[in-house]
This record gives sequence, C-alpha cells and structure tokens, in this order.
Amino acid sequence: MKVYTSAALIPLFAIAPSISHAQGLSPAERKMQAYVEQHTADEIAYLAKLVNINSGTMNSAGVRAVGDEFAKELNTLGFQSRWASLPDSLHRAGHLISEHRAKNGKAKGRRILLIGHLDTVFEGEGQKWKQLDDSTAKGAGSSDMKGGDVAVLYALKAMAAAGTLDDTDIIVAFMGDEESAGEPFSISRKDLVDAAKRSDAILAFEEDNGKATVARRGWSSWLLKVTAKAAHTQGIFSEGSGYGAIYEVARILNAFRETMAGEKYLTFSAGVIVGGTNVAYDTTLTSGTASGKLNIIPKEAQVQGDLRFLTLGQLDSARARMREIVAKNLPGTSAQITFPEASPPMPPTPGNYALLATLDTVTRALGYGPTEALDPGLRGAGDISFVGQYADALDGLGVIGHDAHTPDETVDLRSIPKATIRAAVLINRLAHSRKR
Repeated sequence: MKVYTSAALIPLFAIAPSISHAQGLSPAERKMQAYVEQHTADEIAYLAKLVNINSGTMNSAGVRAVGDEFAKELNTLGFQSRWASLPDSLHRAGHLISEHRAKNGKAKGRRILLIGHLDTVFEGEGQKWKQLDDSTAKGAGSSDMKGGDVAVLYALKAMAAAGTLDDTDIIVAFMGDEESAGEPFSISRKDLVDAAKRSDAILAFEEDNGKATVARRGWSSWLLKVTAKAAHTQGIFSEGSGYGAIYEVARILNAFRETMAGEKYLTFSAGVIVGGTNVAYDTTLTSGTASGKLNIIPKEAQVQGDLRFLTLGQLDSARARMREIVAKNLPGTSAQITFPEASPPMPPTPGNYALLATLDTVTRALGYGPTEALDPGLRGAGDISFVGQYADALDGLGVIGHDAHTPDETVDLRSIPKATIRAAVLINRLAHSRKR
C-alpha cells in the first residue's frame, strides 16, 4: 500500500466512504456532514501540525503553543479565549478556556462544556507525525488526544458553517496537564470546575473505544519509601544486618499483588522504582537516580505507582490493605506509604445514561448503528471525573487509536471525520434542546 508523507496528500477516497449518508438528519445537520466531508484533508493536516509540536506535560512552552493554535481557530468562530495560568509551584503550563455565548444573550438549549487536553505523555522529540498508510498515522497525541481536540474544533466549524452555532452557549476547556495533573487538584482543576458549574451537559473527547463512557474510575498515586541498615552483604538476612531496602520493597510489592490483584475495577501498578545505597527521587518529574555497591546491603528504596478504583469506598479499602502490608516489615527495615490527593471517580448517573440515549439517536441517524455504554473497568481516570458531579457527562467521543501512552501511538484516519460529524450533531442537538 502506498505510504504518504504529508497529511495534505491523503486521497479523499480513503476517508470519505467512512461517513454514511444517513436519512435521519435535519437539513442543518446535513450541511454539517457536508462541511466535514469537504474539509477532511484539512482537518488531518491540522492534526499533523499539532502532533509535530512537542507538548509533553512538563513542556510548558509546547503545551502553550498547542493551546495558542486552538485559540486562534476558536476565536474566528466567535469564542473568547483565555489562558488559565497555574502557580509556578505546580510546574504546569495551565489550560485553554474558550467560551462562546449566544448572540442574543440567551441560548436556546443546554449549556455545553467540551473537554480535551493539550499535553501528551512523552516529553521528547521522537514521536513526530508519520503517515503509515492510507488509513493510519502515528505520533505523540495523534489519538490521545489531539485527535479528539481537532474533532471538537472541526465540529464547531461545521456548526458555524450550518448556521447553528450563533445561538449556543459552549465552553471549550483544553487542559494542559491531563496526563499528569498538578497537585493540589483544588488549584489545577479550579477553572474546569468553575466551567462545569455553569454547564448543563459535559462531553469529553478521549479515545473512542467503540462504546460511550458513562462512568470512569478514579485515580490516586502512591509513594512507598523504605529504609534499612547499610552493612556488608556477607551478613544479609542475619539478625544484626537485616534484609535491606530492596528485599523489603520486593516483599511489599509482591504482597500487594497476592492480596489485591483480580478485584473488579481495582488496579494498581508500580511505575517507577529506585533503590541502593544512595537514592534521589523527584515525585514531580517521576525521575530518580540510585547508586550503591554490590557488597553493601542497600539502605534506601522508593517506589511510586498508581491506583484506580470505581468508588471512594473501594479506594479507602485498598489504601487500608496497602498500609497494613507495608507495616509488616522484614527484620532491619522500616517502610511508609503515602497517598496524595485522589481524583474522584465518575459514577454512572441517570443523567449520563440520558446523554447516552441522545448519542444513540445520533449514531443511528448517521448510519453508524447503536451506541452502548462501556464497562468502567476498561476506562481509566480522566478530567471529566473532576466535574461529573456538576452536570450530565459523557466521555469517549474522540477518535480511534492504538498504543496510546507508548512511542507507537497511532490514529485511525478513517475515524476522524466520523468522530467529527458525530460530535457536531450531538453538540448541536444538546445545545438546542432543554435540559431534562
């Protein structure tokens, strides 16, 4: 199959057939569909441009650069954009908040909040855009979630082209640190919460898993610190020398696995581990160094990981069991585990299912078939969880991709126009209908 090196060279025949010419659309919605079909190549080229801007979470300049690109485009549609800066102590770029108000001062329907994020997992320059074939491209953020962000932008452009954007109240919140949210969350998520409190429906554009997300698990990190007596290795396991820090870490992690692995909706992972005679670890950058000698029992070890849960009760139970395990130290060692502030879970409310029902009418009208709810265990934490308590919420409305959070992240180019027209019709219908 031919490989194209520029998104602008994508042949429209490779994309356009993925959009069904459905019978259940209004005249305005048909105009939206036509706009998306006519601008698919432009949309993909724009995505390629954004992917090529390095915007790892800790790269504040890159995150701001991506936000500036979106602000320029949104402002041409009548949005008022501002950059919500965060305190220097959080080491984060901040967020793009863009608001559109109905021209007559009163929206016809529900006030909509659209959530995306500008940052990517990787900080380096190695994950540039590369088109692999007619239907696949790779690059950092191509699907998670610059692809979803671009679908939001072009959905709003389609609404403007169809003349349905003017009488709507819509807030776009593109967060700058979703992949590693600054703490405390009360500060880093304040602007998002404020926007949610002024909204009636919340739509988020994380990757499309084939089903819509009406519930998401919450997230917490944890930090384990172990200390031990440094001594010659000839005495290891003896009463006088003890077991050392690394064996104690191994005991604790294995006990976590034996005790808690397999519980429904609960997952936990050790993401970074350092141990030796001398250890330095930065929890903000999740980066550390360790040194030691092979004939000295290691005296320090640190592990940082994540914990995901469906309810706050499940979180409390998991933390209690982890603390109990940590307290049962091997001879000559001591350990402590701490849990920073947790992001909340997003419960599956009746209002969320009502949004799902509306989405289902949209996908059927477009000829895509029915849309069902995704098992919460298949979706991790996300920014929508911070605000799901304030309005009806739905996630998973982005593009289709594979291998997110790896250097091999890809996006299915055929999914981009489908996600865009789906978003346009859904936003349009919600923005022109009253809250239930």
